[in-house]
Amino acid sequence: MISAVLRWILPPPETFENPVEGQEKVEWFRCLPFIMIHLSLIGILYVDFTWWCLGIAFVSYCTRMFCITAFYHRYFSHRAFETGRIVQFIGAFVACSSGQRGPLWWAAHHRRHHRHSDTELDVHSPKTKSILWSHSLWFMSDYALPTFLKEIPDWLKYQELRFINRYDWIPLLTLATFCYLIGDTSWVISNFETSGMQLLVWGFLLPTVALYHATFSVNSLAHIFGNKKFETFDESRNNGIVSLITLGEGWHNNHHFFPSSARQGFFKGQFDPTHRILQALSLLGLVWGLKKTPTWVKEKALS
Repeated sequence: MISAVLRWILPPPETFENPVEGQEKVEWFRCLPFIMIHLSLIGILYVDFTWWCLGIAFVSYCTRMFCITAFYHRYFSHRAFETGRIVQFIGAFVACSSGQRGPLWWAAHHRRHHRHSDTELDVHSPKTKSILWSHSLWFMSDYALPTFLKEIPDWLKYQELRFINRYDWIPLLTLATFCYLIGDTSWVISNFETSGMQLLVWGFLLPTVALYHATFSVNSLAHIFGNKKFETFDESRNNGIVSLITLGEGWHNNHHFFPSSARQGFFKGQFDPTHRILQALSLLGLVWGLKKTPTWVKEKALS
């Protein structure tokens, strides 16, 4: 029990070895913080609802979702664009405040997913395992604990990334503390009639839980429901609803066919606001080198 508690705050293991078979079991006690965040949503029954708080929840959700899809996924996992070291760290820190582990952990596991998609070596495939396992239980397994360094040799030189990867609870607690303290200031209380607990629930807890399940839906729902625009060796699907809640990540079949593009909505009408925001950031010089979808890729699309 003590070792499980220490795992809440101590750096997760880093290894150059492949995953050990038989680690696909849920370690419930170690995952109590993840479970408690969900249970704490009962607090929404004890704080008032205001449209201002709903707006804060929306901003908190969208800001962090953008950093997950733009930085954790398209940047750290697939190198779909380039940026400077400061923006790189900010994107990683904000994404990490979603409670979905550190940037190196995220990229390493995602690269393994692409290499073994929907095979026995894909730890969150709904094809080889259950939809519940692929959606969230895998995240709480022993397998999901280490960062597989051999998958991410291109990122190991950045010590600031390795720091927040090891202490991934710091951004999460920073955001929670910020929400409570801002909501408890006299100016905010007098002008918006809120409180620290109210802003903690609406600005942190509710959008954090929503972020978990929106992101997880790409692993689960987008490998079961939707259509296939391209022939791939897996069950990846294009799912418009998943795209809506993940700011463009639901065009999963597109992505699995050509993962290095900064744009996942390859075709007209495919909602991909993350790519639009990246284009805006490129005009400001904050990111550059956005990789495009080649013409030959679109020509491979099924009718």
